[in-house]
Amino acid sequence: MEPFRIKAVEPIPFPARAEREAALSTAGYNLFRVPAEVITIDLLTDSGTAAMSAAQWSALMLGDESYAGARSFTRFAEVVQDLTGYSEVIPVHQGRAAERILLGNVLGPGAVSVSNTHFDTTRASVEAAGATAVDLLADDRIRLGFGGDIDLDAAEALLADPTGHRVRCMVLTVTNNAAGGQPVSLSSIQGARRLCDAHGIPLLLDASRFAENAYLITARDPEYATKTPRQVAQAMFALADGCWASLKKDGMANIGGLIALRDRELAQRCRAQLIEVEGYPTYGGLAGRDLDALAQGLTEVTEPAYLRYRAETAEWFGRQLGKAGLPVVQPTGCHAVYVDAAELMPHIPPHELPATAFANALYLAGAIRVSELGTLVFGRRDPAGGPDIPAPRELVRFALPRRVYTASHLEYVVETAASVAAASAAVTGYRIVEQPDALRHFTAVLQPHEGD
Repeated sequence: MEPFRIKAVEPIPFPARAEREAALSTAGYNLFRVPAEVITIDLLTDSGTAAMSAAQWSALMLGDESYAGARSFTRFAEVVQDLTGYSEVIPVHQGRAAERILLGNVLGPGAVSVSNTHFDTTRASVEAAGATAVDLLADDRIRLGFGGDIDLDAAEALLADPTGHRVRCMVLTVTNNAAGGQPVSLSSIQGARRLCDAHGIPLLLDASRFAENAYLITARDPEYATKTPRQVAQAMFALADGCWASLKKDGMANIGGLIALRDRELAQRCRAQLIEVEGYPTYGGLAGRDLDALAQGLTEVTEPAYLRYRAETAEWFGRQLGKAGLPVVQPTGCHAVYVDAAELMPHIPPHELPATAFANALYLAGAIRVSELGTLVFGRRDPAGGPDIPAPRELVRFALPRRVYTASHLEYVVETAASVAAASAAVTGYRIVEQPDALRHFTAVLQPHEGD
């Protein structure tokens, strides 16, 4: 059961089928564009959607709103330094600001960033710096419970190549969101550390879900079974040169992010850019009250009882969806459960966006919003003008906001998903009619595929 009790509640809407159909059509068949007022259960993301604790709400009242050198920053920095061991702490308003600033100062035109998997905004930040993002996922590790690991052999071959000097950093996303929320093992981080040392490049963590990764290490690696999640998290950070994080995930709050580094000179360059785009370095686009809430959240998130509940909820939810006839990526992680839409609906080719088709069908069936992590997000336009180059997998992510929904809510999701799965042969695909050059899934306009 949940290791907390509920102290405040919020009503949720129950739009009729006709309202859902109208909302989806008006939104250009893109669930990001659907208003929250016509969503019953919102599993679009776990980012910024957490329910804060009583202690976090209390911490808001301690917020020091001084423009420079606020007490709130001191409290926040001390918590981050204790957790990560990094001396340089830079707050920002959210994760994509952190990665854009840090990667912009590490990379440059012609450079390469190598990763277990760059997520969508991370790849956009790499490409904005004029660099290339290379994903090297160790696919065979999922059977061992660490499907987020980087392919160390492929990384070593890339670094040893005559063009290896172009690699300027190695990034490990923990947990690996694009790969089904799978954790990264400590042995993989250790191997990455050795490669980075041998080739003189920094190892950086996208640590947005660091606590969940640490807990899954304690649960799946017997060597660390007696360690606490906080101890394992500290061991992860000790192996890297720095990190960035969206603290809208494991910061347990609704806004915030950070850059934390060992390298003072790099940190100074990041602070100089931050002043241009985010604000003074001791607030970084956040209110003092936000920094206090984050300091408290970063303390609460490593509590073993909370993380155990988080992992067991995802495991139970995945098991129930599997029983309902959906192909669930196994093993489940913590922050989401992933369904393979291509396996469920093989009649829809990748360029007709099967993951989007499933997500939209689920919304129409029960006002449930999830996110596609298939060709709409990770596919690439064909330079020759043909169909999109498909994503490696057509996944649909059922993200789990922290401390928000109960088992009853998720049972409703399972029942609705079962009805969609039972009628999946009748689900049809979509085509893109409007899209921006980058991060198209946020604002693209779609239509049901011609002839459907």
